[in-house]
Amino acid sequence: MNNTDPLGYLVPDRRLMHNKRPRVIIVGAGLGGLTLAMLLEKTDIPYEVIERAPVFKPLGAGIALSPSTAPLFMQCQIYDEFVSLAKRAEIIQVVNEDRETEYCINLTNMEELFGAGGYLISRPMLYDLLLRQIPQERIQLGKKVLSMHQGGNGVLVRCSDGSVINGDILIGADGAYSAVRQGLFRDMKKRGKLPPSDDTPLPFSTVCLVGQTVPLDPAEFPLLGEERCQFVSCIGRKKRYSWTVLTTKQSTVLWRVILYLDNKTKRDNDPFRNSEWGPEVVEVMCDQVREFPIVSGGTTPLTMGHLINWTPKEFISKVMLEEKVFETWHDCRTVLIGDACHKFNPAGGLGATNAMHDAIVLANLINALPDHPIASEIENAFQAYKDERISWAKEAYNSSKALRDMTATSYKAKMIRLGVKMMPGWAERKLLTPSENRPQCNFLPLITNTGSSPPAAQPSLFAKRPQPDEDCGDTHDSAAAI
Repeated sequence: MNNTDPLGYLVPDRRLMHNKRPRVIIVGAGLGGLTLAMLLEKTDIPYEVIERAPVFKPLGAGIALSPSTAPLFMQCQIYDEFVSLAKRAEIIQVVNEDRETEYCINLTNMEELFGAGGYLISRPMLYDLLLRQIPQERIQLGKKVLSMHQGGNGVLVRCSDGSVINGDILIGADGAYSAVRQGLFRDMKKRGKLPPSDDTPLPFSTVCLVGQTVPLDPAEFPLLGEERCQFVSCIGRKKRYSWTVLTTKQSTVLWRVILYLDNKTKRDNDPFRNSEWGPEVVEVMCDQVREFPIVSGGTTPLTMGHLINWTPKEFISKVMLEEKVFETWHDCRTVLIGDACHKFNPAGGLGATNAMHDAIVLANLINALPDHPIASEIENAFQAYKDERISWAKEAYNSSKALRDMTATSYKAKMIRLGVKMMPGWAERKLLTPSENRPQCNFLPLITNTGSSPPAAQPSLFAKRPQPDEDCGDTHDSAAAI
């Protein structure tokens, strides 16, 4: 016998049906999407990943990962390989244009507090590590989403190549200008369900030039000879820039230059929302920053121009740094993760970590859904995901914003830096607080905490899939036990 759920759709009598796990469509093969795929691969949930790019490009600079991702990597048995590819990153050195140290932020107590250290890994290395955990046939490249439709019976995605993909759950893991989010918000706006705060353009205050050099000889760049990652940021004097160099395990130098925008430069950059800058625009910014001094650890004065010359042109990119936490994270059978629902300034180094945390929590809750889940059960799970993650996302947003302001060139930034010099513990606490949240997958062997600081509460850790004799009756609130 069938009942009716609160949304008006028929509730199947599961006693009469074969077991059927919800089919998941992940749009976007970024760090969040790949992490979720890696986790779903360890369940019996069918899934596929679709990515608009025709090939994976090794763009971007470094990924700073705090101890809060260590339990995930340990559960997936990739932690040792991750450590072999990364460098410990626990001291941030801030210098002036004379290459003199202004102050340092020391995070060497992370292992004692949280049971693991912080690491810096190049983005291409981390992507490759995650990709190798996912069967190649699960990922389809060159799939640009044109439209999506959802309802009580499932979700349908149409792609630019004419293909149509059907599923039960749609995950928008496709970045700051998510096609899934835009389609979802258009539909919600038509129905009068979209909050006004979500119906505005993404705000931005900075643009960034990033790249990674070819492997260098430590004789050319002596900081590469240091065992730990050398993380050196320089604050511009009478210029609206700051720039950072970081050393990797592969003897490359990751670098980025941030331009803090005023009203005029904001107008100049606004037309480039949701688009890639061409090589000519990238080259113009390269020329503007070539003379910026950098610290190399040697006696020969080097500048950003040296790093630019040592970086293949195709590995240099210019990106806009948007910042926002959206109010809407889900509706019906569609849910957002990572930059699609919260975009942070990279000054805090928290974007990748939070995308991975989203994936962990969402994997726990999706895996806990009953067979043949109805729309209301899926929505309850999505709401539980947002309830668990929203406060951490807002904390990361505020920390990243504060650390962005600390490296800016304004009078306010100078006062913040003066405060950090006098009270370095403030910045250290800002950087350490997010590591209190160390989520784990509840369907993989749990990792024992070895740090002196216990992990924060994680409600999704207790989400359990109903047994057949538990979900054969009324299913309206089956997710309430999550």
